[in-house]
Amino acid sequence: MAAITCSATDLQPLLGPNATAATEYICGRFGAVSNKFVDTGYSIDNTYLLFSACLVFSMQLGFAMLCAGSVRAKNTMNIMLTNVLDAATGGIFYYLFGFAFAYGTPSNGFIGKQFFGLSHFPSPSFDYGFFLYQWTFAIAAAGITSGSIAERTQFVAYLIYSSFLTGFVYPIVSHWFWSADGWASPARAENLLFGSGVIDFAGSGVVHLVGGIAGLWGSLIEGPRIGRFDHEGRSVTMRGHSGTLVVLGTFLLWFGWYGFNAGSFLNILKVYGDSGSSYGQWSAVGRTAVTTTLAGCAAALTTLFGKRMLSGHWNVTDVCNGLLGGFAAITSGCSVVDPWAAIICGIVAAWVLIGCNMLAEKLKFDDPLEAAQLHGGCGTWGIIFTALFAKKAYVNEVYPGHPERPFGLFMGGGAKLLAAHLVQIVAVAAFVSVTMGTLFFFLHKLELLRISSDDEMAGMDVTSHGGLAYVYTDGDDMKSGYMVSRGGPPNV
Repeated sequence: MAAITCSATDLQPLLGPNATAATEYICGRFGAVSNKFVDTGYSIDNTYLLFSACLVFSMQLGFAMLCAGSVRAKNTMNIMLTNVLDAATGGIFYYLFGFAFAYGTPSNGFIGKQFFGLSHFPSPSFDYGFFLYQWTFAIAAAGITSGSIAERTQFVAYLIYSSFLTGFVYPIVSHWFWSADGWASPARAENLLFGSGVIDFAGSGVVHLVGGIAGLWGSLIEGPRIGRFDHEGRSVTMRGHSGTLVVLGTFLLWFGWYGFNAGSFLNILKVYGDSGSSYGQWSAVGRTAVTTTLAGCAAALTTLFGKRMLSGHWNVTDVCNGLLGGFAAITSGCSVVDPWAAIICGIVAAWVLIGCNMLAEKLKFDDPLEAAQLHGGCGTWGIIFTALFAKKAYVNEVYPGHPERPFGLFMGGGAKLLAAHLVQIVAVAAFVSVTMGTLFFFLHKLELLRISSDDEMAGMDVTSHGGLAYVYTDGDDMKSGYMVSRGGPPNV
């Protein structure tokens, strides 16, 4: 918020030639009041950003519950611990290196070069709330990957990949598309990619496609879980142990997604047009929350009836994954599309997820949480969707300074934005494949990636984490259909 100025020269003609002292006094008081308004504006915007960061961080609990419910009971403690360590490890490495690689301006188009260990911080450009908000995005990408390689990965591999992803891979990708210096950023002052830059507002590509491609390579190199496909190559369903935790995790993710998408404006106290208007950034924030909601709802209902037609069941886990697929897809264009377009986004996202899951079964690809299909497949669709349905008025409001910036193809904006977004898909897939694929390959060759067959059959809670997450009786085991190895009576 800019300060309002006052000078004695402006007031003297109104108060008379002998009113110098009065004009200086009035301007001094006026300046003090103006500065208070500026301070209040910064406070409101930073409080909004910190609140959004807390919402996005709550998604870690959602990831943990969703992951726990989607795996078998014998691996519950393992998957929850990996979610805790995604946040903890990501916090240290994003602080040391990640934020600097992502937002260390001035820099080049590929990687940032300032603010290592938050040196020279805060700056006129960034305050601590911005760091915290961006860290929550980095650990979200790591959480996506952990779901793809669940139930069969050595614990040390989680620590290595999580550090590398949050400290190097994700920050470089976010620099490309979100930093003012990034080669494909829409915030560049000049030389915009295809005259537009990539409009990936909250990260269908930067977060979801990164996490999905990383999980894809991890799961491919590890191979499927024991028993996931029979000796004839037919798919064998390995259901998670708790639909309750899946639903709880889904609602927590839904709640946090409002901070993920609407919070990506980074501030709220901004007027579109003349001051005093009832229309401003706060309206765009509300619209973004609405488009997010509608895309998820449309995807959930489409999945519900689509899976009913295909399998004959009303499956709560499928509906939850479909809902999240809709959210992952709308994340790119949530701020620049109309609510009706968000419904189209969600409907298509549901079928993209269903199709990706059918393809995964044919290729004998095993992802316990459908993370690669959901975040990779639906994230890719979201990038394309934005290039088709971005509205000119919204694009100019959210990304001002270039009134002739291309917008959605189906909205009359030509194909330049679509070309930029196709470049994003190829660039992200190639970079993450080279970096994370290579890392998982070397971990595999060093025998640091997959656990032994005996440990996998027994479950990692017993073999690696000191005991089961739940106390069972023989009757419970027989009723649930799970064979659970015991590590002795629990300590009381």
